[in-house]
Amino acid sequence: MEKTTAITVFESLASGVRLDVFRLLVRQGPAGLVAGEIAVALELPATNLSFHLKALMQAGLLTVAQEGRFQRYRANIALMQELIHYLTAECCAGQPAQCAELDAAADCIDCAQASGS
Repeated sequence: MEKTTAITVFESLASGVRLDVFRLLVRQGPAGLVAGEIAVALELPATNLSFHLKALMQAGLLTVAQEGRFQRYRANIALMQELIHYLTAECCAGQPAQCAELDAAADCIDCAQASGS
C-alpha cells in the first residue's frame, strides 16, 4: 500500500458517520447491506447517508452491487487488511515476539473494559 492510499482511507474514516457505516458493514461480512438497512441501523436520513457512502466508495472502502432497485454495499475487507498490514509491517523493529506481547496486553485491556473494571 502506498502512503497516499493510507492517508485517503484515514481521511475518509475521520468522519464519525463514515466510521460507523464501515464498522457496520465489516460486521455484516460478505452479505453487506442495502442503503436502507444501513440508514435504519444507524438512524440516518437517506440523503445524509448517500453523501457518506459516496465518500467511502471514492476511498475504496466499499464495494457496491446493483440488486434490482437496490444497491448492496459491502466493506472492502481486502483494503482494510492491506491497511493493517501497512501499519504493522515494521512492528517492533522486526521482532515479532515483542508484538505478541503487545497483542496480549491489548487483549487484557479489552477484557477489563468489557467487564467494567
